[in-house]
Amino acid sequence: AALAAAGVVSWASGPQAAQPQLPRPNILWITSEDNGPELGAYGDAYATTPSLDRLAARGFRYRTVWSNGPVCAASRTALILGVYPESTGGEHMRSYVPLPGDMRLYPALLRDAGYYTTNSAKADYNYGNTGTVWDEQSNTAHYRNRPPGQPFFAVFNSTVTHESQIRTRPHKAVHDPAGVTVPAYMPDVPVVRQDWAQYYDRITEMDTFVGLRLAELDADGLAGDTIVMYFGDHGSGMPRSKRFPYDSGLRVPLIVYVPPKYQHLIPVEARVPGAEVTRLVSFVDFAPTLLSLAGVAPPAWMQGHAFLGPHMVPAPGFIFGFRGRMDERYDLSRSVRDARYVYIRNYMPHRPWGQHVGYMFETPATATWKRMYDEGRLNATQRAFWEPKPHEELYDLDADRWQVDNLAESPAHAAALARLREALDAHQRRTRDVGLLPEYMLHRDPQITPYALREDRSRYDFERVQTMARQAADARVPLDDIRPMLADSDPAVRYWAATGVVIRGRDAVAAARADLVRLLGDGDPGPRIAAAEGLARFGSAAERDRAIARLVADSDPVRHGEFAALLAAYSLNQVTDLPAAVRDAIDALPATPADAGRTRRQREEYLPRLKAAIRNDVR
Repeated sequence: AALAAAGVVSWASGPQAAQPQLPRPNILWITSEDNGPELGAYGDAYATTPSLDRLAARGFRYRTVWSNGPVCAASRTALILGVYPESTGGEHMRSYVPLPGDMRLYPALLRDAGYYTTNSAKADYNYGNTGTVWDEQSNTAHYRNRPPGQPFFAVFNSTVTHESQIRTRPHKAVHDPAGVTVPAYMPDVPVVRQDWAQYYDRITEMDTFVGLRLAELDADGLAGDTIVMYFGDHGSGMPRSKRFPYDSGLRVPLIVYVPPKYQHLIPVEARVPGAEVTRLVSFVDFAPTLLSLAGVAPPAWMQGHAFLGPHMVPAPGFIFGFRGRMDERYDLSRSVRDARYVYIRNYMPHRPWGQHVGYMFETPATATWKRMYDEGRLNATQRAFWEPKPHEELYDLDADRWQVDNLAESPAHAAALARLREALDAHQRRTRDVGLLPEYMLHRDPQITPYALREDRSRYDFERVQTMARQAADARVPLDDIRPMLADSDPAVRYWAATGVVIRGRDAVAAARADLVRLLGDGDPGPRIAAAEGLARFGSAAERDRAIARLVADSDPVRHGEFAALLAAYSLNQVTDLPAAVRDAIDALPATPADAGRTRRQREEYLPRLKAAIRNDVR
């Protein structure tokens, strides 16, 4: 229900609490890009962050916060709606899926509640039909422009910590690279130290930005009426942080200051200045929390849970992360953590973490790390990023800060593995994870949103697809259990069965050769593309030629659509020693057709990047 702009609202911190009549609080969000909790307030002695340290000392900080998605558009997709992107189809980088008509982004709901909403100026989420969201969205948007007496919700976003800024040269180091703690999974060489030191330099610049916004609030006489929340949008822009569903890619700082008169809106343990709150929080919880602070009950379709305000609910036992397509590279992983452990399930273990995402490779540390791998100059821990992944990963964060000691096969950790494995399965069942479908299936029917698709068993038999995807990804499952599914009536099941054959490699492809050849004529792109990749990589010369021709044909976005073409070109890029004629044929394909639902960046970069990767034999 809408609230009058100048009205008051009642809050209570518990069933027996007094209900003070107070003006609704203003809410100020200060956000920063591509940085984890590398702050003094979080115990990082190398960081120089006086403004945020003072804010944390006055307010409180959350120990464990995940962004759900480990890259900007994906993380903000969770943030802006309060629904897991795995439910809406919004997990893939800039895929722009439509939303059901009854779902609205949280700024629009706050506007309905009488808030003046401003965004300066980041709006990066994977939804294409969002309508009017903000009162103001621009580099000059400001709460000062609101009508007199109207409460505000304002976002100010700093970009100085972004991935692109930790690799700009020339740069004069402020933090001494000698003082960097290099993660165990990366090589300790000068280029890596320089990038990490520059990252910390940018964090200090961001801290100055935060200080200016807080001083501005003070100067306007609003500090006593405004709840302040600072957070980063996902982990650092360094490789194996951003884009990866580890704690290093998902964990962000969250510092909150609530003025004295609004202390009833926060949990008791947060009421001591400088407190650390151990509740697990993730980005899907932010939208319902904002509504709760505004005195509005979150709508039932929101999957997150308020952690502040009168609609605060008990803390969850787990938080969840995901990885889908990253720019031009397909992958599929899911992760979950509790207070101590992180569990990751890799549905495409044959794809290394370190796939050649063109934008990521612009960072000097990434290119240097890969070159050292190619030259055989890394230890086993440092090599793992560039090699096929395990199907399951389990890490004890108390003992293994960098998540390099995989305990998934450890008998001593079997109980933890089982607990987190079941938590993830249950989460996927609750959300009816549509990320298990090839991306093109989410865009196939413009009359049905991916969120609605997940609820239609005739269109998406989730239980069967989930079972097949798990079996396909786990090489311990015998090929004989997978092979019959190559003829299943469900194209998503056939896709995963064919993918499972490819995951098992040359011998499996040889054993299932007749089935894969038949799938080259499948009426659905997913099964035939997966089958074609297997035959192109591991089949006979004649099968290879036929499979490559199939992948080239399916890479045409005009004939087969943007996302089927991306999948086909991506699969073709996994094939080594392509003839020059094939590279020429790929170069000659038409560009992705213009579509109002896509950004220019996607149309002009993703498929062309794959074409360049095929031409240059880079994967």
